[in-house]
Amino acid sequence: MSAPFALTASHLVRTFSVGANKIEVLRDLSLEVPFGQRVFLVGPSGAGKTTLLYILAGLEKPDAGQVMVDGRDLYKGSGSSLDRLRNELMGYVFQSYYLLPELTALENVALPSLIGGKSGKERAAQLLEKVGLGHRLNHMPYEMSGGEQQRVAIARSLINDPKFLFADEPTGNLDSRTGAEVMNLLLSLVAESQKTLIVVTHDLRLAGLGDRTVVLADGRIVEDRQSHEAAA
Repeated sequence: MSAPFALTASHLVRTFSVGANKIEVLRDLSLEVPFGQRVFLVGPSGAGKTTLLYILAGLEKPDAGQVMVDGRDLYKGSGSSLDRLRNELMGYVFQSYYLLPELTALENVALPSLIGGKSGKERAAQLLEKVGLGHRLNHMPYEMSGGEQQRVAIARSLINDPKFLFADEPTGNLDSRTGAEVMNLLLSLVAESQKTLIVVTHDLRLAGLGDRTVVLADGRIVEDRQSHEAAA
């Protein structure tokens, strides 16, 4: 029997210590995301958006609470089982691209596939063609613009055909025009392959392009609405 939601987070708590002070970043937060939905997390700085994204993406363990991804308990089991789940089920796009500077665009895209024990270079070339960089396969990151590097990062996130994509401020280092182009590309690829997408952004205009906007403040969800684009 398949899980009713792609992702379910229940009663998440995350606290950080700063000197003698404890800061509650997430406070008993719960969230359900259906399969194929494009969710944008927004809110003021310090609201807990990135911490929530990292917990949902298997990158940061909560102090309390549970995350179910595709019917599996994300933080139950060994570190190696979590690594395997991340490699098989999840793709990541970050604000700073995180391309390895010593690898070409093709090698950067193929890397998660190699980690999973596959070659991946043929698919990597196909994905780079899909994101408009078929002519840049052998270029190094320093030879590409910020927008091009983020397109490489998007192609890399798709190499293992994951069910989930997580993006943390993917347009944060780009000018508004390039950022809009990159976001539209990401949304187009996600829709084409019917993946579940969760994005952190400070840009409310871009957030409106998704299916749903979840607003955080002080570690809690204060508003959860269907986006205007999705409702139209």
